[in-house]
Order: sequence, then structure tokens, then C-alpha cells
Amino acid sequence: MRLCLVRHTRPALNPGICYGQSDIAVNPDSFEQELAILTDKLKTLTADQIISSPLQRCSLLARRLSATSGYYSDPRLMELNFGAWEMQAWEAIPRSELDLWSQHYLDSAPPQGESFRQLAARVSAAVQQLVSDYPDQTVLMITHAGVIRAILSQTLNLPLNETFKFQLDYGGISQIQLDAAGHSVAYINR
Repeated sequence: MRLCLVRHTRPALNPGICYGQSDIAVNPDSFEQELAILTDKLKTLTADQIISSPLQRCSLLARRLSATSGYYSDPRLMELNFGAWEMQAWEAIPRSELDLWSQHYLDSAPPQGESFRQLAARVSAAVQQLVSDYPDQTVLMITHAGVIRAILSQTLNLPLNETFKFQLDYGGISQIQLDAAGHSVAYINR
């Protein structure tokens, strides 16, 4: 299966805000331009299936990219759940809590949230199902940076924390191949 991972476009959000599973709209000032650029990047790709995070910053993009063929959403493709920190300014979160979490984010979760390892487990289950359901097809996935990092970690056999070295731009595309012969990465953040 060829899997094309697309990070959503810019959200309508001021910088410095903690967000993950909050359902934030796309930035109305840049969306159409970002969509045009992304459509141009994808013009040589024929997707057999389009799948999306259900959050509107992904689902709107999926709807626009799949105007004739449709798409479906999977909640396992949502971004990290920051729990009680969602929609707070990073600087408003108690420094001691942030420091502790940042040192152990792989296995530690924000209050009422999830750890990065928990995100990786749910994303892995979603990808395994995709490989089973669409073994010889091309799947376009519209999702979030955390989800893409988890998939790249598994594909490249890298520790989860190593994937934070990859830059993943809004509207960026990464492509991987997943099959019985093994996994490979064609490109990251094109």
C-alpha cells in the first residue's frame, strides 16, 4: 500500500495556544491558497481511498480534495489529546507541569489527556487496518503532525522521540510504502 500523509493546512488560531483534539477551523485567510498549492503537489497522485481525521481542519481539506470520490474519517487519526491543557496559552500552563510532561511526554500525559505512546498505539492500529483493507492501493490520509510522526516512527523503525527532528509543514506531504516485503519512505514533508 502506498500511503500519502498530508498535514492539514493552517488552523484559525493565534500562536502560542496548546491544541490537539480541539476542533479548530482552518484559517480562512490562507486556506484557498494552501489548498491550491496542495492540489498542485497532488496532481500526479490518484488516490484509491481518502481517509481523514474527523477534526474540521482535516475534514474540510479531505472534502475539498475528494469532491467526486468522497472520503471517510477515523477518530484514531486525531491529534494528541492535551486534555485539560487544550486551548490554553502554553505560558498559562503551570511551568512545573509543562517541564515534567516535556521530559516524559512519551509515557506521561497532560491532565485528562494522553501520552504520545498512546497516540502511537491508536494510530498503529488504524494503519494496520488500512494495510489490510487496501493492500495494493494508494491511500491519501489527511491528518496531524503527531499522527504523521507516529507513522514515520513505525515505518522507519525509529524511537518516537526521534521523529520530532522532522519538519512537518502545514499542507506538507510525506509518502510511504507499506507491504509484506517491508516498509519504506519515499519522501517527507514535500
